[in-house]
Amino acid sequence: MDAKRNQEQFFQLLRLSMGVTEQGDFEVTAENWQWLFETAACQGLTGVCNGAVSQLPDNQKPPLEILIQWLYEADVINGKNELFNQESARLTKLFGDAGRRSAILKGQANARLYPDKFSRAPGDIDIWVEGGQESVLALLQTEPFVAMTGEKHKPTSYHAHIFVKNKTKVDVHFSPGTGNYNPFTNKRMERWLNAEILNIESVEEGFNVPSVRFALVMQMSHIQCHFVREGIGLRQICDYYWLLRNSSQEDRQVVADCLKGFGLRQMAGALMWVLDEMLQMDRALMLCEPDSYRGEWLLREIMDGGNFGYYAQRQYQGMW
Repeated sequence: MDAKRNQEQFFQLLRLSMGVTEQGDFEVTAENWQWLFETAACQGLTGVCNGAVSQLPDNQKPPLEILIQWLYEADVINGKNELFNQESARLTKLFGDAGRRSAILKGQANARLYPDKFSRAPGDIDIWVEGGQESVLALLQTEPFVAMTGEKHKPTSYHAHIFVKNKTKVDVHFSPGTGNYNPFTNKRMERWLNAEILNIESVEEGFNVPSVRFALVMQMSHIQCHFVREGIGLRQICDYYWLLRNSSQEDRQVVADCLKGFGLRQMAGALMWVLDEMLQMDRALMLCEPDSYRGEWLLREIMDGGNFGYYAQRQYQGMW
């Protein structure tokens, strides 16, 4: 199989799923359909890509065995999203009853922005709770939260783990960011995030979400952090696409002005290039000029490593 051609076919399928392009001829062999399905699964995009598969005419759909498996996986993802939304709303109420403001970060907050709000594959629930580390950890030792705390999971400097329905893992963040590897830019970014996280809004799903500005900075830092440490997948790139699509020109300008000071300028250039290559992102929505050199490197690592680098063949400890 031609790797470059296969990759372009996958991007074509993804663009159709995301509403970037309209339906056209999509001639794929049975062998290539198997590769497309496996790639979608590795990248955490089975549910998202199912949107395109369901649009294809019968003569262009995958072989029946692959199609059935694809539909099944997409249905499972749909059910998980319903559960995660319910749990996100329930946690928001629990923390609210305890007198704490909260906001759902990343996953379920991003899923709302997709054309099909139940197509994004969820991982766990991330929720920011106000009060700071000492106060939030003390709160988690009270009812009803103490019953959810996993004894084997020690808190990190940013979050603690609890478990809810069906053993779903929840990261309770007492710090709104995940940090970067430069103490000077990190301190500047954390100060900004701590101020911006206060601009939360309630959504129809029953929970709160942070501002688009916050999400653009926090999630780019998250992408950079994971890329350096272990790897990142296309699911997070698709999330960023929808954040930009739902941002205002003012939002993008504010974030663009912060990139260098937060140590994110080079990652931003690489990410903009990948968004252009993969999803034909409108240049007017970009935060900076695309960086083809770093972008090609980022995309290569993404395609080799899969979602969060789970399928990577090399060690990321040498990324420094």
